[in-house]
Amino acid sequence: MKNKDEDIEEMLLSQASLDDLIKMKIEAEFKDEMQRAKELEAQRQPRVYTKISEAPKEYIFSKYAVYKFYNRRTKLETYINGLQAEALLGLQNNIRNKILNGEMSTFSTDDAYIKFEKVCVNL
Repeated sequence: MKNKDEDIEEMLLSQASLDDLIKMKIEAEFKDEMQRAKELEAQRQPRVYTKISEAPKEYIFSKYAVYKFYNRRTKLETYINGLQAEALLGLQNNIRNKILNGEMSTFSTDDAYIKFEKVCVNL
């Protein structure tokens, strides 16, 4: 507290205008907030779930989930996110529920096989 009081006293004695003092105060607060945000971001570590039964349910069909998509017709393999995988399920609610409960990690459509790969979540 003593250090802050000395800083304020020094600013007042420096013959700076009120606008300059306000500007300096805002800049100091902004720098403090940026430093705190950087420290918090450094503490957050991504967590990767490769088993569907361990993954949080709210992330299974989200943009953080990765599914392997194998096209049966063209024999091509690619990756899609959870939102796209859920759209491929369509009206197959029983399969959707089994995937959410961790009982299944794969499903198929007319043209493709889809397999759960991982969920990457920043905690």
